[in-house]
Amino acid sequence: MADIGVLGGSGFYSFLADARPVEVETPFGPPSEPPVVGSLGGREVAFIPRHGADHRFPPHRVNYRANLWALRALGVRQVLAPCAVGSLRPELVPGTFLVPDQYVDRTWGRPQTVYDDLAVHTTAADPYCPTGREAVIATGNVVPTGTLVVINGPRFSTRAESQWHAAQGWSVVGMTGAPEAALARELALCYTSIALVTDHDAGTTPGEGVTADEVFKVFAHSLTRLQALLTQVITTLPTTPTCPCQHTLDNTPAASSESARLLAEVAR
Repeated sequence: MADIGVLGGSGFYSFLADARPVEVETPFGPPSEPPVVGSLGGREVAFIPRHGADHRFPPHRVNYRANLWALRALGVRQVLAPCAVGSLRPELVPGTFLVPDQYVDRTWGRPQTVYDDLAVHTTAADPYCPTGREAVIATGNVVPTGTLVVINGPRFSTRAESQWHAAQGWSVVGMTGAPEAALARELALCYTSIALVTDHDAGTTPGEGVTADEVFKVFAHSLTRLQALLTQVITTLPTTPTCPCQHTLDNTPAASSESARLLAEVAR
């Protein structure tokens, strides 16, 4: 029903003017919301707001497995995943779009795999889709590289934590990029993160520190630009990607039987 999926971040709860909801069952329970499917730029697109339409799911309670499973069950093979992040660098000012090429996972207590009964080892050296990243970078309105450090939340960082993250050379900090990227890789999905800077993280600049109100205000102010960027990217994504993402399980003998069963189920 769709070949491109979009996961909406904080403050991004609707997309696609002509969308219709589609109920999808997953082995991991319901997704954050039933996905909606509509046409955009000649492509069929599925959309799920990862926190729910009323932002009822904090980052550590988002059902990442169900969201990605539901998208793949609809035929999605390429996922665009915008998210709100805090800046760890003075030059990355609020309103900046950054396309991460690496992430650091500092979360805990979140299911990290869709293969609970079998050891499936997928490559994670380059965790994001090169084709998707190229399409976003080609818009010319983004910072083309950077490392996203993912914290558990829902609280923001202390000043010491923020200064430590910055000292490692990392670029931005968020709460939802992991395990989302890893699960997408396990489902042989192309996954591209688009990080929208909403604030400077505590400890990186003088001030009182970030607040939720600040994050939502900047995201709302930038939402029209984000939707325009997504629309431009969706119209340029190839219908048949040549990247390795969709073949990540092809040469995984230990995973062959279980992955084949799961992927056959999700493709029904």
